[in-house]
Formats: sequence, C-alpha cells, structure tokens
Amino acid sequence: MTTFHAFLGCSLDGFIAGPAGELSWLTDFDEVLGDTGFDAFFASIEALAMGRVTYEAMLQFDPAFYRGVPIHVLSRTLDEGAHPNLGRSTVTVHPDLPALVDALAAAHVTRAYADGGRTVQALLAAGLLADLVLTRVPVLLGEGVPLFGPLPAPVPAQLESVRQLPAGAVQSTYRFGTASPE
Repeated sequence: MTTFHAFLGCSLDGFIAGPAGELSWLTDFDEVLGDTGFDAFFASIEALAMGRVTYEAMLQFDPAFYRGVPIHVLSRTLDEGAHPNLGRSTVTVHPDLPALVDALAAAHVTRAYADGGRTVQALLAAGLLADLVLTRVPVLLGEGVPLFGPLPAPVPAQLESVRQLPAGAVQSTYRFGTASPE
C-alpha cells in the first residue's frame, strides 16, 4: 500500500503560491531557514505525486532537484502516459486519483511525496494523506493559491510536533487517519 506524505511551505495567511503562481516569496526564505528537514524527508520517498499546475511550475527548476525519483502527475488536460524525463526522473501522467494510486501500487511504491495544493486537497478528501509537514513563513500575500479547499467532511489532524525556524518561520507536523487506497 502506498502512503502519501506532504512537505509544504505556505504564507502566514495560508497560500502556497501567489495569485499568478509565483513562489519567489517562498524561495527567498530558503536561504535563511536553514535545515527544514526537507532533505531527510525527500530521501524517504520513492515517488512524487503532483498536479499539472505544480508540474508545469517545476519544469522551470533544475531537473537534478528530483534526484531521479519518478514523478507522477495528475491531469485531465495532459496526455495520459509517459512524458519526457526531467533529468533522471521519469514522468507519467494519470487522469485521476484512482489511476495514480493503482500505478503506484503496481510499481510497489510505499511512500509518495504529495506536492501541490489540489493534489494535497484531493488526497485529504479521499482520506489518503498520511501526514503533512507545514512550514509557515512570516509573509502575508492577501491572495493566491490556497493550501486547503473544500472537503466532504471535517478531517481530524493530530499535531505531532512544532518547531520555530530562523526568520520567524514555524514548522508543524500533522498526522491524519488514512484510509486504504484499495
């Protein structure tokens, strides 16, 4: 069974990107945050699961960032199946969450990194997100891409840890009761 894990940064007012998808407000903090635990987290995952918008934004980053980890994209608009690699990382597009879950299970992936607002929201709604490491940086955007959206029912979260990072950022780790993806 594949478990899904998120490691995200957001503004103080809950946005993961600005109104036009910009991330500079977040990447500017990377230099001062120090060790956020992301490298250890990334080393623990076997695949990435992200939506089309996140995938298209990440096309502008250095492909070496993905370290050869397979990338799985949820999209109704991109062609289903294999796409050109990002560096050493294979890219596969899936039309919906069940197809993604089935593909990861068939590949024997046990831990997947869920990235992007809509993907995290879909996994939360389906009861498939195991945990979330959320780093709130002290900046207010006023508008943008929200981390959370509508859910079919309340999703209880258990706070596992909180730590203060440099520059006033706060990192919280939450666990969720997850359902089997089968």
